[in-house]
Amino acid sequence: MNLQTNLLQGFVHALRIQSKIIFIVVRNLKGLTQVVVMADNPEFETAKNLSLESVIRVTGKMKEASQAPGGREIHPDKIEVLSKANPELPIPVVVKGSDEETEAPMRFDYRWLDLRKPEKVKIFQIWTEFEKGWRKYWDENNFIQLYPPALMSTSSESGAEVFEVNYFDRKAYLAQSPQFYKQMAMAAGFEKVFMMSPVFRAEESFTTRHMTEFTGWDFEISYIKDHHDIMDAEEGMIIAGFKQLLEKFPELNITIPTQPFPRISMVEAKKILRTLGVASPEEHDLSPEEERAISEYVLKEHKHEFIFITEYHKSKSAFYHMSLANDPERSRRADLLYRGIEVTTLAQREHRPEILEKQAIEKNMNLKSLKDYLNFFRWGCPPHGGAGIGPGRFIMKILDLPNVREVTFLPRDVKRLNP
Repeated sequence: MNLQTNLLQGFVHALRIQSKIIFIVVRNLKGLTQVVVMADNPEFETAKNLSLESVIRVTGKMKEASQAPGGREIHPDKIEVLSKANPELPIPVVVKGSDEETEAPMRFDYRWLDLRKPEKVKIFQIWTEFEKGWRKYWDENNFIQLYPPALMSTSSESGAEVFEVNYFDRKAYLAQSPQFYKQMAMAAGFEKVFMMSPVFRAEESFTTRHMTEFTGWDFEISYIKDHHDIMDAEEGMIIAGFKQLLEKFPELNITIPTQPFPRISMVEAKKILRTLGVASPEEHDLSPEEERAISEYVLKEHKHEFIFITEYHKSKSAFYHMSLANDPERSRRADLLYRGIEVTTLAQREHRPEILEKQAIEKNMNLKSLKDYLNFFRWGCPPHGGAGIGPGRFIMKILDLPNVREVTFLPRDVKRLNP
C-alpha cells in the first residue's frame, strides 16, 4: 500500500476514546477526516487529553479506509494542540440525530461557535458565489464600483427611521441608503455604478425579514427611458448570480429564471388578490400575506418565481421618484418579489430640480437640509434610475431558511448589538 505523509489541521469535531484505540474526527473547510491513534503510538496520551473543538495539527500517513469519513484516515506521527478548547461548550457545534438545535438567541450569543457548523459555513460560500455572478454582470457591462459614506448630514429617505449620532458640534445620521450618492455619480457623468455598503434602519421591527443594519447592494444607470430599463438590467444581474451559484453548487434547489420576469402593476395586483379572496389592509401597498399570495399566483400562472410589482401610488413613493407621465398619482417605481418576499425596490429618479423641490415640499421635507442633494441636478444630470437590493433576503429564500438573521454573519436588530 502506498503511504505518504500528510498534514491535517482543523477542529476536533468528534472524539471516541477507547482503552486501546482513539478515533478523532477533524473538521476544516475541506470536510471531515478521521485520525486513528493506536495505544502503542507515542501520541496516544496527547490524543487522550483532547477536548471537542480544540484546534490541532496532525502529520502522518494517510490510507484508504472505507468506513472513515471521506473514505480515508490518518495514522499520526505527530499531534500538536494549537489551541485547547474548554471542555464545556456553551452551545453544541455538532447536533446529533434528533437533538434539537439551540434556540437562535443563544446561538447568536456564541455566533463564532454556531458558524463552525459546515451547513452554516456553506451559507457564506453561497453568498460569495452569488456576489461573484452579480460582479461578473457589472464587469461585463462597464459598471464602476463606488464606496459611499455611512455618515450623512441629512436622512437619505423621507421617513424618520434614522439613527442620529453626535458628530462633533452637530448631528449626523447613519445612511438608510446610498441613494443620494448614487445619484451624485450620475450627475458626475459616471453613467453606470454599483455599491455594496452597510444600510441602517432605525425601525422597531421584529419580523423575520428586518434588521437595523444589513448589507445592501445598489446600482444606478444613466440615460434610461423609464423604470423598465432598470428591471431589464436587474434581470440580467439575477440570472448571472444564479448561473454562478449553480456552477458552484448544482445541488441547490433553484432554477435560472427566464427573461422577461412577469410585471404586474399595483392596481392589477390588487384586482388579482381580490379574486383570490386575499384581504388587503392597505390600498397602495402589499402586506407580507399579499406578497406570498401574488407570488404563488405568478408561479402557478406564469411558472416564474419572480414578479415585479410596478407603478406604486405616490403616497408609497419617495420624493425623488419620477411620476408616470400619464398618471401623476403613480410613480415609476417597482418592487421585485422572489418566492413571496420583497428583495428589491427600484425606480426612475426625478432629475429635474424644480419638480424635485415640489415633490419634497409635498412630503413635508426641509429644502434647506436637502440643499446639497438638490444642487446635484442644477447643472445638468442625465435621466437615470436604479435599485436597492437586499442580498440577504435572496440568500434566505434560496436556502429556504426562516429568518434573514440566519444568513447574516453578525445580525443587528432592535435587541442585539453583540458580539
